[in-house]
Amino acid sequence: MGASRGPRLSGMQKQVLALYRGFFRAARSKSPEDRHRIESFVSAEFRRNSKLVDRKNFLYIEYLLRRGKKQLEQINSPATLRLSSLNLRFCENRKR
Repeated sequence: MGASRGPRLSGMQKQVLALYRGFFRAARSKSPEDRHRIESFVSAEFRRNSKLVDRKNFLYIEYLLRRGKKQLEQINSPATLRLSSLNLRFCENRKR
């Protein structure tokens, strides 16, 4: 096959990359509007997590992988017709 391209990836890195690609493959089967929304959200979420999550925090990365796989299953489900996003803001409840 020839020379390798870049550094060797760990098993977990391969899983993350496969999940990322899976989201983009799933987005192709949706409407153009939903496709754009999925691609934008996935790119932003993966980029955000790459900066915020310590690379050695394997437990949290595994949790994110499991959560991502469940989200991907939902997107791939034939029962999923449209996508909606929900912005949640966590507010502190203050006693008055």
